[in-house]
Amino acid sequence: MKTIAIGSFFVLFAIATGMIASPAFADHPTATVSTPEGTSVPGCEKTNECYIPYEVTVDVGGEVTWTNDDTAAHTVTGGSATDGPSGAFDSSLFMAGTTFTHKFEEAGTYPYFCMVHPWMEGIVIVQEAGAEEDKHMDEDKHMEDKEVHMEGAASATGMLSDGTTVSVWASEPAAGERMEISIVFEDSEHVNHDIMVTQNGETVLDDTDAHHHEGKGVHETAPLSSSDPVDITVTFQGYGIDEKTGPIGEEVVFSNVVPEFGTIAMMILGVAIVSIIAVTAKSRVIPRL
Repeated sequence: MKTIAIGSFFVLFAIATGMIASPAFADHPTATVSTPEGTSVPGCEKTNECYIPYEVTVDVGGEVTWTNDDTAAHTVTGGSATDGPSGAFDSSLFMAGTTFTHKFEEAGTYPYFCMVHPWMEGIVIVQEAGAEEDKHMDEDKHMEDKEVHMEGAASATGMLSDGTTVSVWASEPAAGERMEISIVFEDSEHVNHDIMVTQNGETVLDDTDAHHHEGKGVHETAPLSSSDPVDITVTFQGYGIDEKTGPIGEEVVFSNVVPEFGTIAMMILGVAIVSIIAVTAKSRVIPRL
């Protein structure tokens, strides 16, 4: 009995020590950005996919590496096509299949572009180590301010293969107005995901690497071209800050999403070719009488 008690004590001590020693939020020492194929032709700027991802975050002293995955030569030049080079960093021309790495020594926001193809733009955010916690607190505060749009029935609801319910609340779509979409991963923390919203085949939101500290967040589209419903695709990218867990790569697809008046949803579970599970939840307007 004493042996069990002593063993339990050491187990608890080890767990407590691990909790104390482990940082609450992981640092961001490096990031990688791809210059995808086809970016030498205008069009990628419409979805912010000339550099993927469009925005990356590293800590002070961290490095960002750009890989040229296109067939054309490009540059990674601090500044913008409108204002010109800032002098913060410049890759000069780097050819297909090569890379460029820059170390950032000061906190700040660094926009950049390609001098050869000026429609190509991206952003590097350099933060003090440990600033991620403050960022997530700001996200949570923003979520509290937007709570009004999460009252009542969800516009649509789906589910991941691990049983996590994914719900969205959508504001009223209107031509010329931005649409606000609130998303909640039930009973989850540190949720990472991508979200793409299209209306009549046109992309109005493409947000990658979103992180929601308490499993809920708000996204906003570009101004809409009409009041038609939208299609929303949420790609789950894992639970956690550094090491990600969960059904990474799964998609929850919501079709014809509008503000809901009593949700009618059908969830379809299927397995895609590359073992990505897709769950489709369809939602349409049913006016109350």
